[in-house]
Amino acid sequence: MFKKILIANRGEIAVRIIRACREMGIIPVAIFSEVDRCALHVRLAEEAYFIGPPEPSASYLNIEKIVQVAKDCQAEAIHPGYGFLAENHDFAKEVKRQGLVFIGPSAQSMEMMGKKTRARQMMTEAGVPCIPGTLHPIQNEAELYQEVQKIGYPLLLKADAGGGGKGLRLVTTKNELLSAYRLACSEAKASFGDPAVYLEKYIDNPHHIEIQILADHHGQTIYLGERECSIQRRFQKVLEETPSPFLDEETRKRMGEAAVRAAQVVGYTNAGTVEFVVDEQKNFYFLEMNTRLQVEHPVTEMVTGIDLVKAQIKIAAGEKFPWSQEDIRPYGHSIQCRIYAEDPDQDFLPSPGKITHLRPAGGGPGVREDRGVDEGFEVPVEYDPLISKVITWGIIREEAIARMKRVVDEYQICGIKTTIPFFRKILNHPVFIQGNYNTHFIRQFESTLLSPEGNLPEEIALIAAGIASYKEERKVPAREKFSLQSRWKFYGKLNQFTKRLS
Repeated sequence: MFKKILIANRGEIAVRIIRACREMGIIPVAIFSEVDRCALHVRLAEEAYFIGPPEPSASYLNIEKIVQVAKDCQAEAIHPGYGFLAENHDFAKEVKRQGLVFIGPSAQSMEMMGKKTRARQMMTEAGVPCIPGTLHPIQNEAELYQEVQKIGYPLLLKADAGGGGKGLRLVTTKNELLSAYRLACSEAKASFGDPAVYLEKYIDNPHHIEIQILADHHGQTIYLGERECSIQRRFQKVLEETPSPFLDEETRKRMGEAAVRAAQVVGYTNAGTVEFVVDEQKNFYFLEMNTRLQVEHPVTEMVTGIDLVKAQIKIAAGEKFPWSQEDIRPYGHSIQCRIYAEDPDQDFLPSPGKITHLRPAGGGPGVREDRGVDEGFEVPVEYDPLISKVITWGIIREEAIARMKRVVDEYQICGIKTTIPFFRKILNHPVFIQGNYNTHFIRQFESTLLSPEGNLPEEIALIAAGIASYKEERKVPAREKFSLQSRWKFYGKLNQFTKRLS
């Protein structure tokens, strides 16, 4: 087993890996850019090393510098987390070339699955159903029009080298095609360094469901159930749950077996996720394989009891994992909400700034939070705005939802805008509660999910004005002045005020 691991990432995933390392008796090593000097992951790690300015290309994407830091501090392995270099096969190659262990799949497997069209070719040959579309990148605009005539509308333009909604465009008419193609190519180039895109037929009312797999170096590959990822905004997941309220046991089993075949075709090892699109008749189609740990991995951990980060580390160290497929019996239901530093009332514009007050997600049975920030931290503009993930578990889905409602009501973050109010609306929406949703959910109910909370009743507004006036007269410091940012804080202040009046 490794004695020291360098974590080539930041934020909540770096904190998550650090904690797993410490529980295993492994020394975790953090890296940080200029704006992350006081970040939580830096303060939690036993060792931390500066790697450059805020720009990712000069810090968290700098392969040469990261590998050199790992060698200098005598780390034996590097865990990439997700994002940044996690699916960069050149990074995996360089780690191995320098005599270190990459905690993830082989560079060869990563390269095969990294290009989406190549993966589609391989899945088709392996008998894994794929969405109709092109099996190679579009070369020019003339070929674009030719292929569209074969596929028909609606369709998706997708980046060949990436995921996460980057370089992806939905096209419903011929008039949209050319501009969408150029935008998709441009975004793919900016996000992944590769402008190549391909075409896929768009599935009506689809579900986005993924299967978590684990594979060791001893020939064992198993699946750990599915995650329902259909609550999406602009093709980016915001809430995930397991098990899917849409699937039946037979479809679940067939999808799991297909995911195992997909992994075995490329000789995959370590943790990975095979993503599928599922239509209204429960026909499923291969979408892509993510050759890394997923943002939403905690919900699988909650229902299986398997620590996926520890499993990754043990597999990378050459250990044979102790489970067979028959041992995997998920129990209960789990939901995850991704808390972003974004303003839902302003079209989800990023909301960087200083966190002036933080009361973390409430405790209690079945509650977990993976957080990468704390009070006083300055959320930077240079990186993904994900700051926290809240996860709940319940014996049944209704219990998991009830716990999540309580948690987001208790959770307080001041100084920046977050998506917490957005989740309150999702969790209370009857369609979500019924489990009868697909990837159109947010777009379909946008008018209610993205509308402001509404005006306060006149009486409450008047009392609030009275409190503000009272405090102003008493010259209370500005930082303590009454704020309506939190309902809990509001009612607490209101109670104090009425007691003083009496």
